[in-house]
Amino acid sequence: MGILDSILGRSRPVRPDLDRLFALPAAALTLQAGTGYTPTGAGSVCFAGVEGAAFTRLREEVRDLLDVDEDAGAAPVAFSRDAYGYTWLAAHRPADDLVTLVNDLHAVNTLLQEAGFGPHLLCSLTVFRAPGARHDLALVYLYKRGTFYPFAPRSDGAEARDNTLELQVRALLAGDLLMERDLERWFPVWAAPGLGLQASG
Repeated sequence: MGILDSILGRSRPVRPDLDRLFALPAAALTLQAGTGYTPTGAGSVCFAGVEGAAFTRLREEVRDLLDVDEDAGAAPVAFSRDAYGYTWLAAHRPADDLVTLVNDLHAVNTLLQEAGFGPHLLCSLTVFRAPGARHDLALVYLYKRGTFYPFAPRSDGAEARDNTLELQVRALLAGDLLMERDLERWFPVWAAPGLGLQASG
């Protein structure tokens, strides 16, 4: 950082560190002990601005990378686009195999980054559910910030969040994950695949 940046209070963006995703399995144990929320087996990667032939090639590369063979019962991978034009890649693994799911998400992010789509990456997330809970919980990783935040959408159909649960989870996981301090960056991801849907496994 230059002296002018220091004087003006500016800071350089955090360099993306995808290896921080590997902290999720340990954080999941802390989350379960503190709240009862456990992995559902659902996870996703969100990115923007990949169109046409590049998008078609990317889909093929992701399927090859994850060795997806749905006829053989392998983990399905699905692409979807939300109302804002963002693309979501959804992956599913058995609920008790968060390690493999995290490896999948890391591999997809790395593929996008190495293919030159790093600036298009927005976030990755994993979904959690607790017995009797009214709504799911997602742990969201912000690619450009290198930080995590919790997202707990209410399940009553309204676009509202359980802010109390989110703040509880932030405090609970502060020792496991690098949590995003700026609450303004805790963006809602209403269209994230797997939220509110029971994942198989």
